[in-house]
Amino acid sequence: MSIYLTQVAYNTESWNKLVANPQNRFDAIRTPIENLGGKLLNGWFSFGDYDAVCIIDMPSNVEVAAIAIAFAAGGACKGVKTTPLLTAAEGIEALKKAAKCGYKAPAAKAASAR
Repeated sequence: MSIYLTQVAYNTESWNKLVANPQNRFDAIRTPIENLGGKLLNGWFSFGDYDAVCIIDMPSNVEVAAIAIAFAAGGACKGVKTTPLLTAAEGIEALKKAAKCGYKAPAAKAASAR
């Protein structure tokens, strides 16, 4: 299983519906996530570019893509963004592998002789 940050921006119509009928949308997404083999770890309302964020544990990129597509296709959102998250140990492992992979940054252009 892998952990993902999902950010959602509601459209105006959805905000109007939520104001008229306040409800916990995290409860509404729990079952669809579980139906894909995942688990909603937590969720928060937020402000800024995204209106709600949640942390989900999903079996693979395919299932997290499926839930993101379902969110986007549902018509309530004007934006959905999903970010894979690494544990600290996974980040350290990635740093060690990066150091050994052999990648070299582009070299600066040599100064021409005059």
